[in-house]
Amino acid sequence: MGLINSILTWVMKKRIHQIELFMKYPHDVQDELFKRLIQEAQLTQFGLQYGFSDIETYEQFRERVPIHSYEKLYPYIERQMRGEENILWPSEIKWFSKSSGTTGHRSKFIPVSQEALEECHFKGGKDLISIYVNNFPDTKLFDGKGLAVGGSHQINEYDSSASSFYGDVSAVIMQNLPPWAQFIRTPSLETALMNNWEEKIEKMAYETATENVTNLAGVPTWTVLLIQRIVELQNKSNILEVWPNLEAFFHGAVAFKPYRSLFQSLIPKDTMNYWETYNASEGFFGIQDQKNSEEMLLMLDYGIFYEFIPVDELDNEHPRAIPLHEVEKDKNYAMIISTNAGLWRYNIGDTVKFTSISPYRIKISGRTKHFINAFGEEVIIENAEAAITRACTLTNAIIDNFTAAPVFLEKGKRGGHEWIIEFKVQPDSLDTFTKVLDESLREINSDYDAKRNFDLALVAPKVHSVPEGTFYQWMKKRGKLGGQNKVPRLFNTRDYVEDILQMTAEVELR
Repeated sequence: MGLINSILTWVMKKRIHQIELFMKYPHDVQDELFKRLIQEAQLTQFGLQYGFSDIETYEQFRERVPIHSYEKLYPYIERQMRGEENILWPSEIKWFSKSSGTTGHRSKFIPVSQEALEECHFKGGKDLISIYVNNFPDTKLFDGKGLAVGGSHQINEYDSSASSFYGDVSAVIMQNLPPWAQFIRTPSLETALMNNWEEKIEKMAYETATENVTNLAGVPTWTVLLIQRIVELQNKSNILEVWPNLEAFFHGAVAFKPYRSLFQSLIPKDTMNYWETYNASEGFFGIQDQKNSEEMLLMLDYGIFYEFIPVDELDNEHPRAIPLHEVEKDKNYAMIISTNAGLWRYNIGDTVKFTSISPYRIKISGRTKHFINAFGEEVIIENAEAAITRACTLTNAIIDNFTAAPVFLEKGKRGGHEWIIEFKVQPDSLDTFTKVLDESLREINSDYDAKRNFDLALVAPKVHSVPEGTFYQWMKKRGKLGGQNKVPRLFNTRDYVEDILQMTAEVELR
């Protein structure tokens, strides 16, 4: 084992004791964090508005401060993006993490304070390595380099002083990494932050093929495209012929199960480790802490105070959130966060299920809305309905029902979306309808547009027109007829699409 590897492995292991402390005393850690957040933000405009200075208990906080969606918080964020300070958080906000949009916005811009960078995102990255090293004490991770597939950033044009920036959270983190972390990563920062994904993948493929890459980090979608391109350029059968010491892939953002077999074909190594993280624009929330597990440890000392809303209460006009100590195992909750970047009682849109409460471990169970996010495209129901409406208008079509699902990546094939639509009035041209649907989604959703660019991660969608009555018969078959049951518009697996296509084929054969 090399000297650098030995030193860094020893350093990373030192954090484990602190992690064990918050695992043992989770409520004390969260209570102390809550008080610190309230105290530090009491003189911000948000803190003055809601009287933070005399909030002493969580119950007061819950009663006084409403739960915020992005739309509700956006007026404060917009002021920050225009250069105003001390709005949501007292320290200067120089960075905004950009992610896919909501009903009224093509993109979301999440404030990232210096405290959030250091106490959450950087700390999460170090803890990920610490936990991994603790599980694999003989690792040779630091004998080579880590390859991170990230996004890009740009100057915030909303700020007339041009002193702030926005971009993918991966790019924000990468740009601000300390020198020692830059030293053990590849490719060059200039390449890693390129905006044109087609050129970036190509340049990364050439630049990293000669490195001793021991670990990968990123979204499976982009990582697998890079691996495939390197294998192709180097005329190899798999990536181990290029990087023989590759031992780990740290992944997150989208479900990994659909990609596992593809990765295993590209990395034919029984000892390859796949390690899950829960890192979002809003914060770093969870890390897998055990071998061969699908659970993640909820990280409690990252400047994030957690609350949870039972999913079955989300439709209530005023759903009641509960603190960490009241959650139950095997129950779905929407996650609400208050952070050291000024996101107050913010509903991030994810749902989680606790698999353990001593310590607190979670699995991501879904979203609070129907969505497709197989490739990081984050297409929500509002996106789909807006695109469908425009396609119908421009092709004189009328629809009755629709659903859509991802087409997952396979070796040698790109991913995509597959739509099943029941028309009451057929479009003038199904090809034109499909083209408008695709173009509209690209205009509405910046993450979908990025994945569709040059067919790099997503090819054009495939649309099936099915006979009238198809969705009625399908719902009837499932015992789901009635006003309380709705056709799932978007689904992140292929279960519903496959079932409908099979039923349609069986009808045609009769």
